[in-house]
Amino acid sequence: MKVELENLSKRWGSVVGADAINLTINDGEFVALLGPSGCGKTTTLLMVAGIYKPTEGFIHFDEWVVNQVAPKDRNIGMVFQSYALYPHMTAFQNISYPLKLKKTPKEEMRERTQRVADMMGIGHLMDRKPAQLSGGQQQRVALGRALVKEPQLLLFDEPLSNLDARLRLSMRGEIKRLQMELGITSIYVTHDQVEAMTMANRIAVMKDGKLQAYSTPDELYDQPRTLFIGGFVGNPPMNLVDVEVVREDGDYHARREGFDVVVPPDRGEKVVGKGKVILGIRPEDITIADQGVAAEIYVVEPLGRDDLIDVRIGEAGVHVLADPTLGLRMGQIVTLGFNTHKVQFFDPQTEKSLLWAD
Repeated sequence: MKVELENLSKRWGSVVGADAINLTINDGEFVALLGPSGCGKTTTLLMVAGIYKPTEGFIHFDEWVVNQVAPKDRNIGMVFQSYALYPHMTAFQNISYPLKLKKTPKEEMRERTQRVADMMGIGHLMDRKPAQLSGGQQQRVALGRALVKEPQLLLFDEPLSNLDARLRLSMRGEIKRLQMELGITSIYVTHDQVEAMTMANRIAVMKDGKLQAYSTPDELYDQPRTLFIGGFVGNPPMNLVDVEVVREDGDYHARREGFDVVVPPDRGEKVVGKGKVILGIRPEDITIADQGVAAEIYVVEPLGRDDLIDVRIGEAGVHVLADPTLGLRMGQIVTLGFNTHKVQFFDPQTEKSLLWAD
């Protein structure tokens, strides 16, 4: 099912939950709504579900406007952060409950429920109640309950937030695999950019109720259109440093106190002469090198595979990912090499990209 949001807004008096959202989600596509708490992503999802009524705008399911259609008639499945399971019911009863409401014949209900449970890997747990299940098993029951209806649209509201890190990793893969196998159009709300980047075909980045960008994970990562996107998408976050770009002897230099990096002409020529700009570069695009910019190590944070190094270049703080075998320590002076083909530049006033502006 294709979903289209047209100038969709939700307000409560002066409080704006969502502001003129325009999105098209193609049939079978997995789209993530990504942003910090309070950005409007869950409000948008609940309007699609029919739980909130839009203040303005339209929701299209294929060619139909569904603004006035009741949630139970929208043929959607929804998975919540809290699982929302009935504690007095078994896993079988929880999964089959939507079919019971539709008065599905008992034999068909049993077969469909067992088939979905087996698909979720919990077919042997059907007699247990939620209190007897782990967090991951409860989440599978909640997902099974959404799938047993054979919906045309799946809605996820931060479904993995209550799980531990290891289980989140495996459930990310399970949900993505199921969605691809079943081909169900899906909208996934999350504040975790790793979830959005790894699971979604496209990501809608939201802030303060507004849609900031709607694109593929790779494009959001490599070509951030705003300062917010550059800083929010990516882990560890992008480094942001105030610089001025000048041209000398045919080269473009990004400079500030203690910092002078030559950037490629295709980037430098777009920002030269603009005064103070914000340079963005990701920690993985900076290396400990034999020559480059001198910096003092402020903190070393071991991450296992890498060390996250917080260094000081004059008054500017920058994070670098480094090989733990280098044995770097606090107070050490190092030189940094920059992959200048990955640098970004933003306007400090508009916060828009100076490289990828629409």
